[in-house]
Amino acid sequence: MKIIVGEMIENLKKRWGVESFGGLLLILFIFAITGITTLYVRKLVFGWIGIGSATPLWIEIILWLLIVFPAYQILFLLFGFLMGQFEFVWNFEKKSLNRIKNLFVSKNSRNS
Repeated sequence: MKIIVGEMIENLKKRWGVESFGGLLLILFIFAITGITTLYVRKLVFGWIGIGSATPLWIEIILWLLIVFPAYQILFLLFGFLMGQFEFVWNFEKKSLNRIKNLFVSKNSRNS
């Protein structure tokens, strides 16, 4: 088990271009604090606009895409900046959003 975890840590450091274990922990902390904060934002905003258990799922999904997803992206950049990892977070964000964009763009239009 120890070997597997050690290999995972080394693979993440290599993949993300992080030199130290502390740097890796900081990046993982940024992901964690962003996710937790986004949950609070969702609860606050959904409560404020009156989304509850009686709200149809399709409305919740649309509002999640319009409110929660962008909130996560902004908070991720903010926490990355505050913790001195803006360059990593910015590059990670660009790569992630590009992958999402490619889901909706046909292969033919990407090549032209």
